[in-house]
Amino acid sequence: MSDLTPTTPPSDSHHLSHADTVPSASALFSLAGSTTQARSQSDAPVRPILPEGEAILQPPMDNTPNDAPEDAPSRIPNLGHALLFLAIAGFILILTQLVPFGLTHATTAAAKSSISPKLLIASEAVSYILTLVISWFVFPLLWKRSFPDGIGANPDAARRNALRLIPIGLVLSFAVQAISTLISMPKEIPMDDFFRTPSDVWLVTIFGICLAPLFEEILFRGFLLPAFAIAYDWLSLPRTPAAHDLWRSTNKITLPALIFSSVLTSILFAALHGQQTAFTWPVLLLLFCVSLILSAVRIRLRSVLASTLIHASYNFTIFLTAFIATGGYRHLDKLSH
Repeated sequence: MSDLTPTTPPSDSHHLSHADTVPSASALFSLAGSTTQARSQSDAPVRPILPEGEAILQPPMDNTPNDAPEDAPSRIPNLGHALLFLAIAGFILILTQLVPFGLTHATTAAAKSSISPKLLIASEAVSYILTLVISWFVFPLLWKRSFPDGIGANPDAARRNALRLIPIGLVLSFAVQAISTLISMPKEIPMDDFFRTPSDVWLVTIFGICLAPLFEEILFRGFLLPAFAIAYDWLSLPRTPAAHDLWRSTNKITLPALIFSSVLTSILFAALHGQQTAFTWPVLLLLFCVSLILSAVRIRLRSVLASTLIHASYNFTIFLTAFIATGGYRHLDKLSH
């Protein structure tokens, strides 16, 4: 196919074009127009493939042109990889949650609700860190590439666009907080338990800015977003030999698949935070919209760390507002929903 045929790069350039810094929407979602660099028959060096047109997944790690079946790129992370990541996270979370229950001998629902928020946050933080550490070593064995490359971390894109991403997170957070003031909230929500003492709030602040955004973005935008999109494209693939040949020759993701995956991922993202807000539907709708924006940024820049930067900035603004409203977390009684 023409979009997979290696082409000789211009003689005055051996590097990626500037367009891959912030690709246009048409280049991002298009199924055609992928530019590659060719290997010379006389010399052995392998030149990198330009990622123009690749939606989420990256070219083969050895950067060889996709001119033969054995060079076909892998579609990762797929649904199986996402389920494995969830299984690792769930298993570790259960183990770490047993620690605070054991330390407090909590056997009833009332006793469990009295567990120190510090223990709960610490156990959740440990489970996040352990999950990421295990995944760092396990998934490269399956993917034949590093964990950051596999999930599309792309720190370069996040660093180049940081001065635009951070303000997006700040403005988005202020907008959501302003809208939330118009929403009628229950008198008590589970999240209130973590805002009883200044030390608890400081711990939540550190966790909510530094660790939670990273883990959630890796889960939702690093694993689930591409996994659902890949599954959608596979299920909608015509059952013909030509369609299967196309599937094996490229790792591009269609626009309908990205839209479907973004919506489904955002529903799950909002549901994850449902208990914290007592499943207040207007709040969940706001979180759904926030997740769509994070997904759009991740897709456009092809960077999980880019969406993580917005997510962290978003959370930072929430805690900053609470910090100012309570006089440095000294008057927590001033907090309101």
